[in-house]
Amino acid sequence: MRFLHELPADTGIQNVIELGGCPVKLAGHNRVNILALGDVGTTMLIGLRLLGADVISEIGIMDIRQENLERLEIEINQVGYPFDTHKLPEIRILDEETLFDCDVLVFCASRGVPPVTVDSAEQVEDVRMAQLDANREIIKHYATLARKAEYKGMVAVVSDPVDNLAAAFLDAAELMPWQIQGYGLGVMNMRALYYSRKEPEGPMSLYETEGRAFGPHGQDLVIANSIEHYDEEASLRLTELATSANLKVRELGFKPYIAPAISSAAVPILLTLRGSGTTDRYILGIAPEALLWG
Repeated sequence: MRFLHELPADTGIQNVIELGGCPVKLAGHNRVNILALGDVGTTMLIGLRLLGADVISEIGIMDIRQENLERLEIEINQVGYPFDTHKLPEIRILDEETLFDCDVLVFCASRGVPPVTVDSAEQVEDVRMAQLDANREIIKHYATLARKAEYKGMVAVVSDPVDNLAAAFLDAAELMPWQIQGYGLGVMNMRALYYSRKEPEGPMSLYETEGRAFGPHGQDLVIANSIEHYDEEASLRLTELATSANLKVRELGFKPYIAPAISSAAVPILLTLRGSGTTDRYILGIAPEALLWG
């Protein structure tokens, strides 16, 4: 058996960056701030408030639309259980000066999302990559602010393309690598699971108990129908179904944001804060908290 700490020496890496500590309070109460409250950010906010009381003390929100912030501060603080039987994280409005006053900053800002039309879905090979240039400029701005603030917490990147933007934030912010986490593989796992359940017989059906999702949130995704009884044809089919699932929703005239906001953002972020890493369904994918602290 080989261990992760042995990999650098095995591959010839000599200057290994030491992990200086976890940037969040594992299983403790964290202050979470969310940047940008569009469709994804708002849906994620609801999930974090309803599901995260055990590890979140409060949630700060920041958006370029002040009226949207005021609406969400009113409405989300009114979401809860009768008679206050379950204390939920309070929602508060932020500005740039207080944005990095937190343990976790969730980056949901996005610009240049292709319009919801069949034509745009057919013309863009990977809708996520179409947002790269515009979103890279946004993330560099806030990464610079993080550097100036000497931010010590964790940055959770949710905006597409997750991998590229997480790398851009790391480069511009000059933070430690373990402070930047990209979240995108969770929904790819769930999409593969969704389609595998459509065929209860055959090799695709093995995914529910034996399958895994590897790689990025996008065209380079790899779905294995099973790590015990691998079937290449079934795996390639599941991979294609998972990577094109967002286009199926677009063809219906809707933005595919609900499942990503919950399965790739709210749920795995809470798993990180609880110190449970991720489910082993998508280890070694875009969820390195499982490798660092899980």
